[in-house]
Amino acid sequence: MEEDNPNVLIPGAGGAAGIGAIKSLRLAHYSGKVISTDINPLSAGLYLADRGYIVPAADDSRFMSSIVEIIHNDDIEVILPTSGFDIVPYSQNKEELRNLGVVPVISDYSAIESCTNKLKFYSLLKNHFELPYTSPEISEINDFPCIVKPIYGKGSRNVFLCSDLHELTQITSKYDGMLVQEYLPGKEYTVDVMSDLEGHALFAIPRERIEVKSGISSKGRVVKSKELIRTSMDLVNYLGLIGPSCVQMKLDSHGLPKILEVNPRMGGATIMATYAGANFPKIVVDLVKGEDVALPTIREITVVRYYDEVVLDDDSIIGRFT
Repeated sequence: MEEDNPNVLIPGAGGAAGIGAIKSLRLAHYSGKVISTDINPLSAGLYLADRGYIVPAADDSRFMSSIVEIIHNDDIEVILPTSGFDIVPYSQNKEELRNLGVVPVISDYSAIESCTNKLKFYSLLKNHFELPYTSPEISEINDFPCIVKPIYGKGSRNVFLCSDLHELTQITSKYDGMLVQEYLPGKEYTVDVMSDLEGHALFAIPRERIEVKSGISSKGRVVKSKELIRTSMDLVNYLGLIGPSCVQMKLDSHGLPKILEVNPRMGGATIMATYAGANFPKIVVDLVKGEDVALPTIREITVVRYYDEVVLDDDSIIGRFT
């Protein structure tokens, strides 16, 4: 008898996290429908799902009404946001979505805002966890090189390594809303953390970021580091995050791991955890169904990523949502 699985909406079908979520459900031979959305009709994830929809941008006043229409059209029961752009409207409309019989697996807006505002993140956590020194004031920076990045930013956009005060002054005069951060020279890690629907961390899977392109790990190694696991789970519990999240950490010059940031959603390379033994999207559905989730057995593996193609006839390209 085929397992009764709910229909799942995967927003952000143009990003690596959205495509990874769809692929993970396919790898689990998921029997429910997988529906995807994106703003770009040429997003590959729209064509990997059972059905794809073009929707307005997340900050468009029509965004939520388009989502509600899709929920009714396809009997959506679970929403698993994967894009840093639409986690805000989904979190702000959680109650409305629940009233429609949908479970949005996303953290509360207050927790999300604590992660997306990097200055707020630093102020909230600096007395409880190891973080690189961070400040909006260049006059407070005496050690070089240093990192300059936006207070609000995604995908390593406008992140600079400054070797001296001259470079630092040039960058901060060119861009608004920047902060300065201690440079960490050691290895970089992402830790994929799964929390339950009440915000309690269940398990964590660290992976070394061997090679990174446009902020997403293109080569990674899953490692069993008790220190990284413990720190990441403590952090996610402290923030009260729900469902999948990913913690970015890097080693300082003494080999001490320090927390750079947290993405309160699936990461662009979370599919590496699927291959290591923890299928995050399938586990999300199991949590929504009220099933007990056993701690997964994790393999230490290395994953090398490559491009693949989705070939479309011109008449198969999805029209824009109106």
